[in-house]
Amino acid sequence: MTDDENVLARIDTSRPHTARIWNYWTGGKDNYSVDREAGDQIRQLHPGIGDYALADRLFLGRSVHHLAADVGIRQFLDIGTGLPSADNTHEVAQRATPDARIVYVDNDPLVLAHARALLTSTPEGRTDYLDADLRDVDTILERAAGTLDFTQPVALMLLGVVIFVEDDEESYGVVRRLMDALPVGSHLVLSHTITSPAMPDVDAAVAFWNEHGTPRLTQRTPQQLTRYFDGLDLLEPGVVSCSRWRPQVADGEVPDEVAMFGGVGRKAEQKAADQA
Repeated sequence: MTDDENVLARIDTSRPHTARIWNYWTGGKDNYSVDREAGDQIRQLHPGIGDYALADRLFLGRSVHHLAADVGIRQFLDIGTGLPSADNTHEVAQRATPDARIVYVDNDPLVLAHARALLTSTPEGRTDYLDADLRDVDTILERAAGTLDFTQPVALMLLGVVIFVEDDEESYGVVRRLMDALPVGSHLVLSHTITSPAMPDVDAAVAFWNEHGTPRLTQRTPQQLTRYFDGLDLLEPGVVSCSRWRPQVADGEVPDEVAMFGGVGRKAEQKAADQA
């Protein structure tokens, strides 16, 4: 069996999958009827689900552009990449800084099958793709070092991925281990579906998903999300609805809140010294 055949054999089209449903909600074509049916059922339970899928994607674009264009970050480690879409991390980063280097990491065979779309780097920059699980921290760091220079700042992108780590302490530990391996000046960009008494339809949608889809999701409160940034300097406006993280709107306009929250934190020299 060839490598491509091995990848295709790992794709389960009998059950809906989060990456493919997310792709469906954001207007992509890399999904199956089982994903579209589940996506429509979830949207009936939570009509705003497509809005927060889009808000998360726009949050990625704004945060990457800020880090590349304004902060000067030239390296990005994007774990839980998802299916290629418009304005992937390398496209946003390399528009601002053509020499940016990006390593994508995902363990979804369908993402692997489409990885070529993630490897269209500028001549000055470089992109790579690793087939690995978020929990495989040592493997990720070892293999990513072939593309990234871990003596220089790196932006760690964890958008909508720690939701798949059910145990709270394990999820915090994974993020901490990854950030501990990165130098001062590195940044954490993280987003996560929240649970909130004000959004009961989100809980119903997640419960439906966990009964019918794969992999299982674990919601957390905004306060629990903030803990991922312990030891880092949170950039303004903190951990907020992704739609409200530095939105490009008219002055005074406040975008609607969505159930996907996110934030960006910087590993500062003083904080690093405090932890030593």
